[in-house]
Amino acid sequence: MKKSRALVLMLFLVVTLETKAQEKLPLKLIATTPLPELVGDLEFFAHHLKGDRLFLCAENSGTVEVFNLHSGKRLTTIKGFGNPHDLVYLPAQNKLVVSDGGDDFGWAYLVDLADYKIVDKIKLPADTDEAVFDPADGYFYIESGSGEPGGKTHLLNIIDTKNFKLVGIISLPGRASEAMAIDHEGNKLYVNNTGTSEVIVVDLKTHDILSKWSLPGASHLNGLALDKANHRVFSATRQPAQFWVLDTDTGKIVATMPCTEYNDHMIFDAARKRIYITGTDKATVIDQRDADHYVRVADVPTAYRAKTSIFIPELNRIYIAVSGKDMSGKPLVKPGVQLAMQIYEIQP
Repeated sequence: MKKSRALVLMLFLVVTLETKAQEKLPLKLIATTPLPELVGDLEFFAHHLKGDRLFLCAENSGTVEVFNLHSGKRLTTIKGFGNPHDLVYLPAQNKLVVSDGGDDFGWAYLVDLADYKIVDKIKLPADTDEAVFDPADGYFYIESGSGEPGGKTHLLNIIDTKNFKLVGIISLPGRASEAMAIDHEGNKLYVNNTGTSEVIVVDLKTHDILSKWSLPGASHLNGLALDKANHRVFSATRQPAQFWVLDTDTGKIVATMPCTEYNDHMIFDAARKRIYITGTDKATVIDQRDADHYVRVADVPTAYRAKTSIFIPELNRIYIAVSGKDMSGKPLVKPGVQLAMQIYEIQP
């Protein structure tokens, strides 16, 4: 009897300690929306706060999925795309601009959210992919291939979202870029250039390349975020799985540390001085103590290939997409894994 009581007490203590440990994590899972009929990769998000809507590109399903922002319930599916990758919501027009591309095609689509229909499109070079939006002037910079054989350069296609027109092109070295961040006041664009394994700085007025900052021994650059106040840009690489901090005045690397594998997105929470990096199986959370000092405080369990994400500070939430390919890019082979959209609440 005494042994049974001791065992029960031990189990109670273990469960209590595990519960307290989970409560102390900086991210708490509060909802999961299963997406069993979708396949392959889920890409990037956009949101409409007042309309209580969240939008997600389902690349291999050729759709944009629409959710209730608070509950996570799926509301509808927008069809008519090939491989949608990135998107921006335009509140003045109640429309979406969606980047859509594959090996042999590229488009920018305009979607009217009154009836969830595609109402216009712009032809772009093949391999259209990620994008970044500058709300100050309404320009949407969409990355694509060069449209020329050889793949020695690639392009950023500048879409004027107010008029939905292609108004310019920026040429960059290498075959592709990933994440980007804009400093509108400084007229600078920061680019994680996977083709050359460099963080590239572009002058938004002249479209000239101002700087190229290499990350020694690293490749497959992905997530990127900007801390304008402290003159820092953050980059994440997959090989190795590493977080990097660079001084935007000099390009000097001031800090590095390991982070989640197969990372895809990075968020800088300026109010809390935190960086969130989402990848496979976990999200790495890093505290910024000052401009040059950073501490990895947690690796929050998420899901296999839970890699793309969006931070909505007004709701104190991070939304993460759980994708469905293995890490070699092949169709999903890991048993028990289902595509989904997760909602995490940020903890103090």
